[in-house]
Amino acid sequence: MEVILLEKVVNLGNLGDKVNVKSGFARNFLVPQKKAVMATKEKIAEFESRRADLERAAAEKLTAAQKRADALSGVEVVITHKAGEEGKLFGSVGTLDIAEAITAAGAAVDKSEIRLPEGIIRQIGEYAIDVNLHADITVAVAVQIAAEE
Repeated sequence: MEVILLEKVVNLGNLGDKVNVKSGFARNFLVPQKKAVMATKEKIAEFESRRADLERAAAEKLTAAQKRADALSGVEVVITHKAGEEGKLFGSVGTLDIAEAITAAGAAVDKSEIRLPEGIIRQIGEYAIDVNLHADITVAVAVQIAAEE
């Protein structure tokens, strides 16, 4: 299925690119989230007339994400959680816990922006967690998981 991207999508393309994707990906993700439109003649003409507005909006999003990245740089977060003697947590620390801790530290972050490459955290220690603010901007935040006393 051929679609026109209305914003940059990671590993797919930039604003205005005409790409072929699987129909389910287009119907269930790209179109409902207004990241793309079907590539029909009418939609192509409509896109070309709106191109300048979309590029301006994309530049504003990038600028806002850069400001948020500057606010996040250097942030270190400590999360305390119940743990056993060997350093294994009772339960786990996930994206919601990390997002709430970073927001409490002064930089608003949504849980969908947190990237945990190894999955949820189940051990005490220090971790470098990526926060994906924009398709082009990812910031590493130092998160320390400590045992409750």
